[in-house]
Amino acid sequence: MADPVKQTYKMAVIGCGFFAQNHLNAWNELSDSHVQLVAVCDMRPEKAEAAAKKFGAIAYTDPEKMLREQQLDFVDVVTNVADHRAVVELVAGHGKHVICQKPMAENLEDARAMVAACKQAGVTFMVHENFRWQTPLREVKRVIDSGEIGTPFFGRASFRSNYNPYIDQPYLAEQARMLIQDVGVHMIDVGRFYFGEPHSLMCHAVRVNPNIKGEDTFTIMLATDKATCVVDASFNTQTEHETFPQVVLTIEGDKGVVNLRDDFRLEIVHNGQMTVRTVRPQSHPWTQEPWTVVQDSVYNTNRHFVDCLRTGRQPETNGEDNLRVMELTFGAYEALEKGMVFKAEQSG
Repeated sequence: MADPVKQTYKMAVIGCGFFAQNHLNAWNELSDSHVQLVAVCDMRPEKAEAAAKKFGAIAYTDPEKMLREQQLDFVDVVTNVADHRAVVELVAGHGKHVICQKPMAENLEDARAMVAACKQAGVTFMVHENFRWQTPLREVKRVIDSGEIGTPFFGRASFRSNYNPYIDQPYLAEQARMLIQDVGVHMIDVGRFYFGEPHSLMCHAVRVNPNIKGEDTFTIMLATDKATCVVDASFNTQTEHETFPQVVLTIEGDKGVVNLRDDFRLEIVHNGQMTVRTVRPQSHPWTQEPWTVVQDSVYNTNRHFVDCLRTGRQPETNGEDNLRVMELTFGAYEALEKGMVFKAEQSG
């Protein structure tokens, strides 16, 4: 049996659209870490051919055919969310490890079926919940874990801008459920990352842009036994200094506060004294502003997945863990639609 540290993992990407380019570039960079991108697949031949040409892979339009013909170790699924369940079950049925873009699924039934399929097949399943892998957000977690601000009891994480996402992702304008499903999954997971599992949430959301179908601003309050975390997002916030796609944070503890401000300014207040430094994401040959912080997190997420395959441990955002994100995300819509507090059944 090959040494897992030295093993070259042969992999493929299914879905070659807008955001998938970040995945493809990240996997290509990770080729120095014993990862080989051998195939790409997209139902649109021109997308598959363009990706294959750029990254030296074989193009497919049929994932079943690709899985039969290629000896793969894992597959990265970057298709539309409506296709996630079918594609993940197909990949797992072929005995391949799988990493899947967020949101995991359109409903809890599909999400649970995907987790069950991977568990039955004995393959690793990770959801590409990449905000928690942003370098500045990881540094905030390191500060919290160091004990410097004591025990956190309040937090706020905001993702607010006047960015127009519909140019590159026009399908977002047609979604009846939009910003909570697209960005809220990340923000809910960030709240869990810092405070643990909420037992309940409250949600308010509105549509500001009349030319879209779904909500484009929201505020969600997550409650644990000992802390409150507010997460919010907007694509309609006008400022003199556009910060897309940055997340700004405030985490209050009983011994201090850590703030992540615009442009990755990290402030730590402890014993009445404030220290300030800048925590920037890593630039890569293929990254470009303003996307660098997200693109770097894609690289970090992909690297984590491969490291988990090497060591045999479960990814941070494995399928069962992400079921709780899905429960809270759909719970936010339920709370919004029914005007109620959502109680999380699966919270630990």
